[in-house]
Amino acid sequence: MALLYGLLWRLLLVLVHVNRALVTWLRVRFRGWKGRLWERAMAALLLPLALAGFPDQQKQSKQNPESKANPGTGNRSASRRSRWLCDGRSLEKLPVHIGLLVAEEEPSYTDIANLVVWCMAVGISYVSVYDNQGVFRKNNSRLLEEIVRQQQDLLGVEGSKCSMEILSNGTDKHQHPVSCRPTVKVLSPEDGKQSIVQAAQQLCRSVENKERSSKDISVSMLDILLRGEPKNIPDPELVVKFGPVESTLGFLPWHIRLTEFISLPSHKKLSYEDLLGALQRYGTCQQRLGQ
Repeated sequence: MALLYGLLWRLLLVLVHVNRALVTWLRVRFRGWKGRLWERAMAALLLPLALAGFPDQQKQSKQNPESKANPGTGNRSASRRSRWLCDGRSLEKLPVHIGLLVAEEEPSYTDIANLVVWCMAVGISYVSVYDNQGVFRKNNSRLLEEIVRQQQDLLGVEGSKCSMEILSNGTDKHQHPVSCRPTVKVLSPEDGKQSIVQAAQQLCRSVENKERSSKDISVSMLDILLRGEPKNIPDPELVVKFGPVESTLGFLPWHIRLTEFISLPSHKKLSYEDLLGALQRYGTCQQRLGQ
């Protein structure tokens, strides 16, 4: 009998454990089912509201795709433009025409493009870019592309609407559609001493062919031949030279009689503050003009 009672007691314990496990399983399943039912009910209520606002949001995104990618870009670009324009107005004097003379090996298109954009942003109308090897002249299309890219990066979409006209010489022009057009002139040694020689040869041939008299030759006539087209570009008031070489390297010898030269160690990784410092130094220069 004792053995029978022991077996019955063990069977009851097994039934109790099975009952507890079954109750626990049913509770978990019920809670999960109830939670999913609640989530589906809330989704059914909120889905119409979400769909109602989606077309307006999509329309706004299409109208201004850049705001979604980077909503702060427009504000930063406008702030930069305003700041740089104020800096230009605060200077004692601002050159109308500035030259960027690169006396270094392996010139950087990106850094020169930054300098050109900064010059235009502070209000300079003419920028001449010169290197002794003629690298920029040979690759002026690449320089133009880099300038346009830096305009968009530094000034934003609105700033890039005010673009430039690149002159590689007196006749070749590369234009970018614009509403206002600062001018960038790409120069090489061919525009220096060699252009003076060519102008002198042209005058000599005209005298030899009796098209002109030797008495007609004057400084003003030589000046007209050297300037070519367009004739309304003024002489550079300031040239910023980059590199350790203490030489003008043939930069427009006819046009720099009254030009101020300021030297900086390098054009690579140059900051806007460095350029502004050079412009401030130019603003304090006093030209005696032989007095």
